[in-house]
Amino acid sequence: MSATERPGPALELTQLLPEAKTTTVGELVTSLDLGSSAPADRPYVVVNFVATADGRTAFHGRSGQLGDLGDRAVFHGLRESVDAIFAGTATIRDERYGRLVRDPERRRRRTDAGLSPDPLACVMSRSGNVPTEIPLFADPDSRVVVFTPTGLDLSGIQAQVEVVRLDPGELTLTTMLRRLRSDYEVSSLLGEGGATVFAAMLRERLVDELFLTLAPKLAGGDDGPGVTSGPELPELVSMRPVWAHEREGSLFLRYALAPAALE
Repeated sequence: MSATERPGPALELTQLLPEAKTTTVGELVTSLDLGSSAPADRPYVVVNFVATADGRTAFHGRSGQLGDLGDRAVFHGLRESVDAIFAGTATIRDERYGRLVRDPERRRRRTDAGLSPDPLACVMSRSGNVPTEIPLFADPDSRVVVFTPTGLDLSGIQAQVEVVRLDPGELTLTTMLRRLRSDYEVSSLLGEGGATVFAAMLRERLVDELFLTLAPKLAGGDDGPGVTSGPELPELVSMRPVWAHEREGSLFLRYALAPAALE
């Protein structure tokens, strides 16, 4: 990617729905105001995935090859817009998570919008096996909260880490979100996977929106991860399209999940 090809807010997209026009990632992001829709007992939750046309969310174990400049712009734009980011331990380990908002200009825009410079990183682990060796835990500017029934060895960790110990029977995604809302004032949360975590959030009816980049690529295989994984849901989850955009063959889709209702 050249210096003139940065996944910034000025990147143009062709809007297909709800009306045809040209827009930018920045215009889309600034229109979100996700926190204003938060219920009293948990954050407003949006989930973001990139998938191939045959439904795979990784190729050779990583998602990086699936997205393009537009996907990266949306990815960073969503990170710029929320109070907190949640991902499963396998995802943060495989993707080698580091500081969530690295660009100083993005951090400035966050503070101008009344947010903290960096979103809070949220991790939940029943086993206590948290990948503290990844760059996220070595960054002194990163704030991390870990929900677990066990202790966590924080020696050598430079990030600002708080461990919330919960009884194993109490450690659910619903409890985590309630604590994020009440104890950390998180009104908007971005889920970044993986597929098992997303399915678990759906089962607990905790997802309000899905942002899905559909890449014009095929991965093949019959055992690669999809957008969801694990047992079938008890019933189908209906979604309503909110917008659709296109850039160089990639589709950027936004869905509201029932019973979420966006004006």
